[in-house]
Amino acid sequence: MGVLNVTPDSFSDGGLYLDAGRAVAHGLEMARQGADVVDVGGESSRPGAEPVSEREELRRVVPVIEALSPHVRVSVDTVKRAVAEAAVAAGATLVNDISASLWPVAAESGVGWVAMHMQGAPRTMQEDPRYDDVVAEVRAFVCSRARAALENGVREVWVDPGIGFGKTPSHNLALLHRLPELVGEGFPVLVGTSRKSFLGRLAPLATGEPSGVDDRHAGSIATAVWAMLAGASMVRVHDVRATLEAATLVGSTRLPASGPCPDEAVKTDR
Repeated sequence: MGVLNVTPDSFSDGGLYLDAGRAVAHGLEMARQGADVVDVGGESSRPGAEPVSEREELRRVVPVIEALSPHVRVSVDTVKRAVAEAAVAAGATLVNDISASLWPVAAESGVGWVAMHMQGAPRTMQEDPRYDDVVAEVRAFVCSRARAALENGVREVWVDPGIGFGKTPSHNLALLHRLPELVGEGFPVLVGTSRKSFLGRLAPLATGEPSGVDDRHAGSIATAVWAMLAGASMVRVHDVRATLEAATLVGSTRLPASGPCPDEAVKTDR
């Protein structure tokens, strides 16, 4: 899943694709690089973000979804029912829902739905997040929402532990470490770690100093590949090509000894 934020204030690519033409071009490029889904969002959910009006969010996302949907599967990243409905009408086939509340739209429209866990709201979620057992609580929440959605007619239901949404770096690491427990519940799992601040805070373990958002590529790719190895069915990323290459390389090392090997590439390297 490639990230496409049509916003002025998202933490990583805010302002880069606010123009609809640039947004569409970037979405098509991510599809060429191997994205199976392009996730279009018109309201930032970064820590401290303020909500935007329904009218403004619609203005941002609908033209982009209309232009992209004939070429690649599109999801809409929203918490507003009206925006989700308009996005589906424009061609989106997946509702990526950080509020875990929009399953009725998916049921009525016959599209897929992602139930994500978030403690609090984006504006305040990182002020003092606390859990008794973050893994158990997140798993119970998203699976409860997922089962309710299935029981009410949603045919494609995903769960997302919500890395960075009301969690400390320790919480995020615990969720990644114990991701197989969530995978074991039987729902396809979506994981998004790309360029998030906890990666920058962990960087001193390797480099001696925190890393800014533009220097979190290695951590983003490492955690995305880890999530896939742990059983995640999809990862949400900014750097589609690099993540796909890393996943392909790691996946090739898991082939049987008699499996295919790109011999010509090996000879060229020599």
